[in-house]
Formats: sequence, structure tokens, C-alpha cells
Amino acid sequence: MAVAQLYYRAKRSFLYLELCKAEKTITNSLSLIFNFPAAFLSTTAPAAWFYRRLKERLDLSFIYEATKQLYGSTGNPSIDPVIFFKFMLIGCLENITSDRKLIEHCSMRMDMLYFLGYNVDEPLPWHSTLSRTRQLYPEALFEAVFNKVFSLCVANNMVAGCRVSIDSAPVKANASMETLLEKQPNLPGPKLVQSVEDQNGIVATIPKPSNRHPGSVITASDHQLRQLKKHQQKLKSAPANLGASNKKAQLLSNKTHYSPTDPDARISVKPGKARKLNYHCSLAVDTAEGVISHVQADFADGRDSQYLPDIALKLQQRLAANELCLEEVLADTAGPPVRLLKR
Repeated sequence: MAVAQLYYRAKRSFLYLELCKAEKTITNSLSLIFNFPAAFLSTTAPAAWFYRRLKERLDLSFIYEATKQLYGSTGNPSIDPVIFFKFMLIGCLENITSDRKLIEHCSMRMDMLYFLGYNVDEPLPWHSTLSRTRQLYPEALFEAVFNKVFSLCVANNMVAGCRVSIDSAPVKANASMETLLEKQPNLPGPKLVQSVEDQNGIVATIPKPSNRHPGSVITASDHQLRQLKKHQQKLKSAPANLGASNKKAQLLSNKTHYSPTDPDARISVKPGKARKLNYHCSLAVDTAEGVISHVQADFADGRDSQYLPDIALKLQQRLAANELCLEEVLADTAGPPVRLLKR
């Protein structure tokens, strides 16, 4: 019996030692995997990685000079401007509009970490850092980056410039129809307390400017408001518009309502769909290789034909800066009739 007990004790000790050795081996392997330097990642990354090829071809070092005036010499260091625009590029390529989802997605992709210049165990910036940085950067900086990337495409013979296709689509705003407020007339309120000057005599005073948001004031004429009311009553009484006859149907207009959450958002509607707060996004694409030549966001209550002249003018200026000449503009026939530009 004693011999058997000694045998089982020795066996358990042997198994325990083997388990300790295996655990140590696994720990060392995991440490080697997750703590290797970034240089090791660059040497072992497959050459077919899209983001590896993009990193080798795309030079964004000019951003440091463009953002030099936006950074101070004191305080905590902020996010690197080149890394910020790389995050924005990944979000565009992966169709990720949420900064939180973008950080989470990049942390799980080794090819994106290599493109950003981060190690596997190195923490990425907070999603709020991307949001604040985007708000602090001026619009001219984003346009300068777009022009630089467009010029790189021209230098690599990816843009012909002679024919461009323009189309638009509504982009949903970060605002709800439930939060819409009714616009108020821009009229001065009644004077409840009579001042000393009014008691002594009539004094001509300059009315104080209103501190309300410009979007909260009715700017439409009485004739336009009467036409709008007549049109809404016609929609509710029409038998074909089943949704308009519903009691909960919101037949709201930009002439009478605005969004306090996003005053720049406009109510727009497409046939067969409900009214939403949107923006009007126009996109110009070069037909040679499909390179985006111009992007423009406008109010959603305008037509394509209203924004087309401004888009064509800015597009001509960008192409002329790269020694290209615009000859033809293509547009679809689903919208209102437009006059195509042709040289």
C-alpha cells in the first residue's frame, strides 16, 4: 500500500511539473506573439496586404506643415495629424461612420495597425479624440488633403479629366424628426413695463437684435405659407396617399419647422419613403479610373440643378490646377432637367 501511494504521488508530481512547463511555454509564446516590436510586424506582414501597399505608396508627411499652426508647444501631446487622417481614410474605405466602431475595428486588424504605425499591444487613441480633432481642424485643411491626394492620382495617370459623372444622394443627419420645433415669426415682443423715457415722450430707439438661431425664424412669405398649407391639405385628402391621411403622419416643411439639434439639417422626402432630416451629398467621379474628383455637401431642400453650376465651377478649378481640362459632364435623368457642360 505504501509503495502504491508513493507511486501515485510521484506521478502527480511529474504531471504537475509537466503542466508547469507547458504553461510556461504557452506564456512565452503568447508574450512573443503580442509583444514583438513593430519592426517584426513590418518584416512579417504579407506583401499582398492592401494597407501595406497603401502605406508604401501614400506619403502624408505634408500634413505636418499644413497643421503646424494648429498645435502648441505646451500641454499634453495630442494625436499625430498623419495618424488622424489615416484613421479617416480607413473609415472611408471600410464604410465606418462611427468613431467608436472605427477604433474597435482597427484594434482587431493587424494590417490596419501596421498602416497606422501601432504595435499589437499598443493602445489606440480614444474615439472621443478623433471626434474632437475633427471639430478643431478647419475645413480648408480637409480640402488641402483632398487636393493633394487628387494630385497624386493625376501624377500616376489615374485621372483623365475630360469626362466626369456627377450624382447625388441624401445623407441622413444625426437628428430626429421627433425633435423638430415650429419656427416663430421674427417680431419684437410687447413692452410690458413702461420706461421713464416713454413717460416723458416718444424716443426713437433701435431694436435689439434677436439672439435666436436664424433657422428658428420664419423667412417664408405669407403667400408661400398659404400655398404650403393648401398643398398639405391636398395630400391628406388624396386617396392615393394612404400615409398622408394617417393621423400620425408628419407633413412638416422646412418653411415652418427646424431641428434644434442640427439646424443645418433639412427635411427631404423621396417617392415611396418617409420624410427624414438629411443632407444633400454630391459626388463627381472621373470616368477613366473611377477617381473621386469632387465632393460637396449642401442643404437637402435644394435640387441637383441648383447645385450643379457650383460643383462644375469648383471641379474646373481643381482640374485646371492639375493642368487638366473638363470637356463633358454626365448626369442622370431621374432628377430635374439640367444643361450638361460640354466643351
